Amino acid sequence: MPWGKAIQVWLLIIVVESINGVLRKLFIAPAMGDFEARQAGVFIGAALILLVAWLTAPWLNLGSRAQFAVVGVLWVCLTLAFEILLGLATGLSWERIASDYDVFRGGLLPLGLIVVAFAPYAGACLRARGEIGNRK
Repeated sequence: MPWGKAIQVWLLIIVVESINGVLRKLFIAPAMGDFEARQAGVFIGAALILLVAWLTAPWLNLGSRAQFAVVGVLWVCLTLAFEILLGLATGLSWERIASDYDVFRGGLLPLGLIVVAFAPYAGACLRARGEIGNRK
């Protein structure tokens, strides 16, 4: 299992997502409101995560469904820990952090975590599909 590579790709995802969050706060939130911007950010973030997974799939070189699943679960656990610790470090309350995960109140981060979980597999499948489609 390429643990080091999996963590390096996750770090790239976090950097991309952090930039996404800053841009969301600067440009989207003032126009549509904070909560709605966070909802939109889940979809933008999901697309960015899939892009990173697609770009890094050859380098990760995962070879089995079990490896894809383990990396996906690793990324979810790291992401949850990062989100919670960052929220607490920036002074957010537990209620505010939890609100992003409450689907009954419009929180969409559980959908984002599902994307994170399947991103290693989805990225590899999309990469393989493109390579097959480009063979002549």
